[in-house]
Amino acid sequence: MDRIREYCEKELGLRKETDAFLKELYKLLKSKKTGKQAGFLSLKKETEELCRLLKKEGYETEGKKALIHSLLTEHLKKEADAVPFETHPLKMISMKEEIENQYRLVDIMHRHFNGFEALEEGDYGCHIRYGRPERTVKVEKVLAEYFHAEAAALVRGGGTGAIRAMCFASLKHGQRVLIHDAPLYKTTQITLEAMGIEIRKTDFNDFRNIEKEIQKGIDVLYIQRVRQKLSDTYDEIRIIEKARKIDPKLLILTDENYAVNKVEKLGAAAGADMSAFSTFKLLGIPGIGLVIGTRKWIDIVHEQNYSGGGQVQGPEAMETLRSLVENPVLLGVQSLTVDEIEKRLNRKEVAHVEKAIKANIEERIILVKLDLPIAREVIEKAIGYGALPHPVGSESRYEVQALFYRIAKVMIDEDPILSRYVIRINPMRSGPDTVIRILKNSIRDAMKKQSKEQ
Repeated sequence: MDRIREYCEKELGLRKETDAFLKELYKLLKSKKTGKQAGFLSLKKETEELCRLLKKEGYETEGKKALIHSLLTEHLKKEADAVPFETHPLKMISMKEEIENQYRLVDIMHRHFNGFEALEEGDYGCHIRYGRPERTVKVEKVLAEYFHAEAAALVRGGGTGAIRAMCFASLKHGQRVLIHDAPLYKTTQITLEAMGIEIRKTDFNDFRNIEKEIQKGIDVLYIQRVRQKLSDTYDEIRIIEKARKIDPKLLILTDENYAVNKVEKLGAAAGADMSAFSTFKLLGIPGIGLVIGTRKWIDIVHEQNYSGGGQVQGPEAMETLRSLVENPVLLGVQSLTVDEIEKRLNRKEVAHVEKAIKANIEERIILVKLDLPIAREVIEKAIGYGALPHPVGSESRYEVQALFYRIAKVMIDEDPILSRYVIRINPMRSGPDTVIRILKNSIRDAMKKQSKEQ
């Protein structure tokens, strides 16, 4: 049964239930029980493949397909239900605060640019005084003030480029970096491994674990702001404040992607040395990132990015700034939409929705758990109703229509069974009625498809 076990674990997503399923499956195959095949609402292809593998192993499945399907359905649901389906979302700022953020950013712009400058695009190349465009320098001053940091550096490469610039400026080969015990974003992992960093992991949800590691001896505390696992509860700001009391000189770096303009303050404003994030995720032009923090470290970022080809040019800096003005209020509207969709789905407005929860697994989203393992089919059908098939920058300027997508890769790695039951929905700029209509129609069509395939 080794091949069958491998199929169950790698393809079906069974882990805890594998042994129980195989035990009952083997018992069923040895018995004389048969079952009449009814229309399968889900898992038809999976059942067919399982029967094919069983035949290759020498097991007779004639007349047992319906029973195997029923057994598989039962154990997949048990596996999914064994995963606690709850989240601890970041505390979002209110719509009123989002409006105040827009006003404050524009007020800062008034104080840094005169009327003529506000209508100009800016310069190109390495200014003799600054080593980068003069207009980029001005925009960076505005952004530093807006994000309550000493200094800021616009860099190429979006969020990944910003994280790499932050790490290159502050980390050295062999240093001990403490991160949360969860899968790292792939590009961050590559950066740290390429730098020869010693990665240490502990559960950030209990600060006592962090305290123990600091006392043992670490060089850097690296915090990713948004949730990596459903069970995550840690508060980045409290971690920074407590860590600073234990070791005032500890280097603290934060990844703020997907949290900017949603939370009260970023890590750099709470005492971290540097914070990095993508401005592309804030409606900016593609490929631009921002690093904010203490002047000492930001100066190093600039020094290391002296090459003309690495500079964010004046017109790009201005476009990034102007786009950022629109971001807070749009995020406020989106947050209200997420709240409304969650409420309506939990009132059972859509059939086969078992539960809906808000989350900050990457963007601010709704995770929708279905009572049948048809999440992949529903996502496929949603595209036909206008839902986006994949993220572009996750809340970038190009993402207007709602996103119906698989759950985050880190969640799948943690609990692969959820990919069959859970859909990730980001309404983007759409309203609750649109999202609910698409979900309702897509579930209906997925069910019809299953019936027609019988």
